[in-house]
Amino acid sequence: MKKSGLLLLLSGFMLMIMSAAGLASQEFSADMVSTTKQGTVTGKIYVSKDKTRTEMGSSISISRMDKKVVWVLIPDKKMYMENELKPEQLPAMPEKMPGEVERTLIGPEKLDGRNVVKYKVTYTENKKKVVIWQWILPDTSFPVKTANEDGSVTTEFKNLKRSKQPDSLFEIPAGYQKMSMGGMGNMLKNMFK
Repeated sequence: MKKSGLLLLLSGFMLMIMSAAGLASQEFSADMVSTTKQGTVTGKIYVSKDKTRTEMGSSISISRMDKKVVWVLIPDKKMYMENELKPEQLPAMPEKMPGEVERTLIGPEKLDGRNVVKYKVTYTENKKKVVIWQWILPDTSFPVKTANEDGSVTTEFKNLKRSKQPDSLFEIPAGYQKMSMGGMGNMLKNMFK
């Protein structure tokens, strides 16, 4: 996978893991779909203001800005890991992408049954121009889909439903035991630096 494709995929996952800043004052759930030449990765995201839950395969991550903590649940072991989450360590949803040099309005489209606005975005990476497409919800700055220019890498939120999310989604389930972080703790800490 080209570096720009990997960057797009990773930035898409970071959007999923964070509190979806463009919709952070709202509550919603969505299916997450990231596709590359190697295959498709799917998951779910649930957002309730300052709380986020992502489910990818057998991994569940809960970010609680109100408690300044991230929990990683391991359902088959009924265990969880905990790491401190400092709000200032998370990047805010920028008006522009890092290195963005041009944003061209393409126009309105329909995506997953919703009205969106498509943009062609050009940014620089290692002194090279990269072009991607973004589909933005008109009442937010939230990209519901991002794709590299040739479409070989895409990240998309599908079946977006704006509704109140159950508080239980953002809690550690009963019967789970806290796991020692050891080396995993350092890995998580480095992710949020």
